Amino acid sequence: MAVVQEPRGRLMVLTGPTAVGKGTVEAALRAAHPRVWVSVSATTRAPRPGEIDGVNYYFMTEEQFTEAEQRGEFLETALVHGMAHYGTPLEPVEKHLAVGIPTILEIDLQGARRVKERAAELGLEVLYVFVAPPSFDELKRRLIGRGTETPEQQARRLETAKVELASEDEFDVTIVNNTVNECAEELWKLIADEYGIEE
Repeated sequence: MAVVQEPRGRLMVLTGPTAVGKGTVEAALRAAHPRVWVSVSATTRAPRPGEIDGVNYYFMTEEQFTEAEQRGEFLETALVHGMAHYGTPLEPVEKHLAVGIPTILEIDLQGARRVKERAAELGLEVLYVFVAPPSFDELKRRLIGRGTETPEQQARRLETAKVELASEDEFDVTIVNNTVNECAEELWKLIADEYGIEE
């Protein structure tokens, strides 16, 4: 008789300072390993050019977001850079973990701390991964180079990044994003080990 194994693997929370390249690393990881599922966050910020509702984010009004939060539909929520609310819908995360699909949340420091608070209540096991830049100067170069914020927003994000970088020791594992592909492969090795995946 075949032995049916229980789904294994912890929820992986991926955090790092603004502009470290988490989203780019994640895209490279999914391109190489499509079995990985990355949670889609809800947000009250306006879509950036090319972003699609339900694919990049669930774009919500402040009223919609508040109502969902009050119903307990988020794993975590945060006000980011004092400008917009973000949240992780709980139900899809639980569904993917229940069937053993490698599941990642890419969230900011505030969100990661909130997950830590709620994980015990919900019985979720979590591996916390910090994506670090090679240096603060390189982080600054990447932020300015992407050209998606005003100089005032860039300055605010860099101040936030200093706080985020100081939190590295709160995480289980640190991966340095020297190059996107190297970082994505390091992340995959963690996932493969965590979920017992053999290539």
